[in-house]
Amino acid sequence: MEKRLRFHWSLSQAGDTFRKSKSLNTQSGVANIDAQIALCQRAEECGIDSMLMAIGFTRPDPMLLSLMLAQKLEKIKFMVAVRPGLISPTLFVQQINTLSCLVNGRVHINVVSGRSPQEHKYYGDFLNHDQRYQRTAEFLAICNAFWQQEGEVNFKGNFYEIEKGKINTPFISPETSYPEIFLGGNSDSAAEIAGKYADCLWRFPDAPEKLQPQIQTVLEQGKEVGLLVSLITRPTQEEAIAAAQTLVERFEDKTKEVVREFHKQSDSEGFKSVFALSQNEQSHWITPYLWTGAVPYLGAPAITLVGSYENIAKAMMEYKAIDISQYLFMGWPDIEEMTHFAQGVKPLLGSVVTDS
Repeated sequence: MEKRLRFHWSLSQAGDTFRKSKSLNTQSGVANIDAQIALCQRAEECGIDSMLMAIGFTRPDPMLLSLMLAQKLEKIKFMVAVRPGLISPTLFVQQINTLSCLVNGRVHINVVSGRSPQEHKYYGDFLNHDQRYQRTAEFLAICNAFWQQEGEVNFKGNFYEIEKGKINTPFISPETSYPEIFLGGNSDSAAEIAGKYADCLWRFPDAPEKLQPQIQTVLEQGKEVGLLVSLITRPTQEEAIAAAQTLVERFEDKTKEVVREFHKQSDSEGFKSVFALSQNEQSHWITPYLWTGAVPYLGAPAITLVGSYENIAKAMMEYKAIDISQYLFMGWPDIEEMTHFAQGVKPLLGSVVTDS
């Protein structure tokens, strides 16, 4: 069965468009609620499936924030991020199930094994990259066992031990008995875990011909693959490129130092690889429409699809040909970019777009 395209958007910079250009220690963890509500409302109008609720010491708690926002919105879902090292899987399932009861099932999960050893230590987590992924596999095995509701959950691994586990609060949704699970990562470990325990693997993009062999193991398990990518699209290619150039011209060289320092501290394979691509002095264009020019100023998630409405639709259909079926977007500013996408690009994708 053909997988239709679905679209999600990050809520992380609503009210602070260029927060990723700032040092982590200066980023506020107090949400701009009015800006977040406005972006969510526009997302509902634009047919966006869900909003990513990011996690970290520079942000409010994603689950509590999702609950508050859901009370003010009607359709949009919330993709709640979780790091397995911060919470027991039993308690996490209980919390997600409770949230589903309160918001009529408008909940997805974004599982992230982490990207900054320094920040992990703030929370008492001292595992290395590979150990974190091993723990993630155990975490999801336990969560899925609870959601399958096949009796008491018993599990003994290297990181978790559960004995006769019970949760009397079920996941409530008009569509499913468990939340959709997205797992982020560019590593082989991420692909393996997503193939076993998740519904969709999030990863950074590359040229389709390079990306295709890297995602085959996930697709062969019957799971989906989505791209975490930023977006700059305008009616013409020239306007889109001009908007991209205007974006980077606003930053000073000292911004590069902030981003470079972050990437030095990160052990994420995806973040490292995208940042390395952005250091190519010959060209910032990986494909005619995939651009790394903003990465030195805004970090790896700023790898961007840049182009006219027609060319972005063309690029997305090329990715669809290798079975990329979901997108998690950001833009500068988000509401403007979301509007361009919904009004200019989505109509060109026609019947391959899922109804929201």
